[in-house]
Amino acid sequence: MFKIVLTALALLPVILLIYAATRPDTFRVERSISIKAPAEKIFPMINELQQWENWSPWKKVDPALKRNYSGPASGKGAACEWFGNKEVGQGRMEITDSTSPGKVLIKIDIVVPFEAHNNVEFAITPQGDGTLVSHAMSGPNPYFARLMGIFFNVDKMIGKKLEEGLANLKQVAEAP
Repeated sequence: MFKIVLTALALLPVILLIYAATRPDTFRVERSISIKAPAEKIFPMINELQQWENWSPWKKVDPALKRNYSGPASGKGAACEWFGNKEVGQGRMEITDSTSPGKVLIKIDIVVPFEAHNNVEFAITPQGDGTLVSHAMSGPNPYFARLMGIFFNVDKMIGKKLEEGLANLKQVAEAP
């Protein structure tokens, strides 16, 4: 019996490594919220990166967060570099496509606390007397991330920040 238990314990890491290799090599996390405001009011809050300071959840995580903006004030080519504490990290994002009032695509490159190159998409869809706003993040899922995904729910971790940001955006957009 002791040999069986030892063999099982010895095989467990191998099984986990093999299982991680079978997981998807890309990821996508998406959340949506209904906002009682017109798409034309919400669009600039997303398309003008400096306005993110009014609703982004990262300011609460690091009140000393520093941002440097470059390129045009809004739309394609608008960029922001950020430098924050160990939770916020460091990176750069740039709007790669912008279609008023319905879509904003962003390339995000994270340098610290780990390297990542992802895409962010906002879809802004008029819906009745309000607007449905969807916020998605997608990108490659390297082997190490697939391995960590066995122990940590990436959808839940990223999704929580997307939900928080959308709730903040709703609060700002619905304010008179």
